[in-house]
Amino acid sequence: MTDCGCDKAKAELEEYLHQELSEQDFVDISDHLASCADCSDEHLVGLTLTAKVRKACQETAPDDLRAAVRTRLEALQA
Repeated sequence: MTDCGCDKAKAELEEYLHQELSEQDFVDISDHLASCADCSDEHLVGLTLTAKVRKACQETAPDDLRAAVRTRLEALQA
């Protein structure tokens, strides 16, 4: 991607966050983020959201809740 502008950077931000871009596209967007406060702010929001979702996905329900759900599911299947 040459001439990386805000539209292109914002359109590919999700792929950028997950490192799903070609090496050149990644470099182009990185360079753009370094010089554009608005896109850099969008990037920070994306990083924060990604981290929060990742953390939430690692949490587990308390053992008593898991047991109650499992018991209920087994009762429904019987």
